[in-house]
Amino acid sequence: MIQAWGVTVLRLIVGVVFIAHGLPKLLPIWGASPAHTAAMFEAVGLQPALLLVLTVGLVELLGGAALFLGAYTRLMALPLAFVMGVAIWKMHWPSGFFLNWTLEPGVGHGFEYTLVLFGALCCLMLAGPGALSVDGYRAHATKATSASRPWPRRSKV
Repeated sequence: MIQAWGVTVLRLIVGVVFIAHGLPKLLPIWGASPAHTAAMFEAVGLQPALLLVLTVGLVELLGGAALFLGAYTRLMALPLAFVMGVAIWKMHWPSGFFLNWTLEPGVGHGFEYTLVLFGALCCLMLAGPGALSVDGYRAHATKATSASRPWPRRSKV
């Protein structure tokens, strides 16, 4: 039982992180904007940059919200993990493992943070949503419905 709460904490935090990273790809907030992110995508050869930024922003925003709610957790973690894999490969790999903690100009951030998110998403795909989730509610409702039937349904041939 306590393990389900550990997964829940992971799911909630990862969901919030993805919502926070998806919003500035769609709206000009928190010092970022779709145009700024598109320029970064273009710099690493991701084209068409603006379309990809909007797509990634939607995946992060909607996927993060779904994770936060625990709705289709295993399914939603997959495209988010794909986005993190591409981010590691195209954006962060050339800068090495560690983040640029000194904020040295011209030096990008390494892939350590993105790798942690990738690992967290893999955990959610394997472990499921944990406690307090839409997925758990749906599973419980389905089990209760099937248990209340006096006999199993027969398929019509």
